[in-house]
Amino acid sequence: MTKLQTPYFIVYEEKLRRNLSLISDVARRSGAEIIMAFKANALWRTFPVMREYGVKFTASSLNELRLGNEELGQLGHSYCPAYTPDTIGKYLDGSSHLTFNSINQYLRFRKDVDDFNKAHEAEGRRVSPGLRVNPQCSVIETDIYNPALPGSRFGVTADMIGEKLPAGIEGLHFHQLCESSSHDLEKVLNAFEDQFGKYLPQVKWVNMGGGHLMTREGYDTDHLVGLLRGFRQRYPWLKVILEPGSAFTWRTGDLVTSVVDVVENQGIKTAIIDASFACHMPDTLEMPYQPAITGAVSDGEHVYRLGGNSCLSGDYMGDWRFDHPLREGDELVLEDMNHYTTVKTNMFNGISHPSMVFQRLDGRVEMLREFDYEDYKNRMD
Repeated sequence: MTKLQTPYFIVYEEKLRRNLSLISDVARRSGAEIIMAFKANALWRTFPVMREYGVKFTASSLNELRLGNEELGQLGHSYCPAYTPDTIGKYLDGSSHLTFNSINQYLRFRKDVDDFNKAHEAEGRRVSPGLRVNPQCSVIETDIYNPALPGSRFGVTADMIGEKLPAGIEGLHFHQLCESSSHDLEKVLNAFEDQFGKYLPQVKWVNMGGGHLMTREGYDTDHLVGLLRGFRQRYPWLKVILEPGSAFTWRTGDLVTSVVDVVENQGIKTAIIDASFACHMPDTLEMPYQPAITGAVSDGEHVYRLGGNSCLSGDYMGDWRFDHPLREGDELVLEDMNHYTTVKTNMFNGISHPSMVFQRLDGRVEMLREFDYEDYKNRMD
């Protein structure tokens, strides 16, 4: 591969296609529609590959919706915690499905939905409204990603609905998972059917949300297919939708960075890199988790923290072990830095943003985007 200046994010077409093939196979075998959540990946320059697999999308903002409309050429499945009179019309224009977070939101904008569908009836264009529900089944250990915590602002509970859904609701949507297994889904699905099963004869579709990490090594895809087929057999009139984010781009990209200095304080060695955990890998601090580094070993005698190149005191992580000392100029590859990484980067401290690179099947490297001072300045314009 051509020598590139660090830091840069690199996405591998071969690995992306591997994930897309697996997801397509699960969709075919299960009969479910599996669409991609832009909140985990919005690197639109790779969308031509995804279009080959017929990928559809879900959006949680007008910017995501417009990106899918323009770059995937499709209408989106939209969910937003709260629509407003200024945004509802734009969501309707770009969506095929529209999920409301509360009964109040639906009742407030039901007329907008009805008026839109009547206006487009002759062309066969309509938006299907749904309601997000909360089965109150918690399978996520990290609270910041757990929508089933007490007092959650996401979705309605069965006791809030009563005996019948509001007139006009055509679908139910739950989202309880985060990088979870099919066995976690089974627990949630049992809770969903127990609490909301009586409403299923009233709707046309069920969206089981995201968090289905079916491309992770060891994930039981056969169990997932069995769950989905069983659900469809019990409710044959329902369309089943899944909208994972991480699964599409899991282990499809890395962040390549260089050591720019090594400092030592009270016996702790820190290799300072030309990237930043706070700016370029914020989930590592938010979750937190420690990414793998290519070439690091479990029993190496040379132990280092990595320090980001920002002035935030907490912009560091460790420790990693190596079988050799790190020196200025050494390149380090932080693995699996595509999903929920490239969409969350920021320019805190004016730190240079990594370039975006796409490695094609033939090994050719395509520079998708380079960033400079004007990108930083224009954000504050």
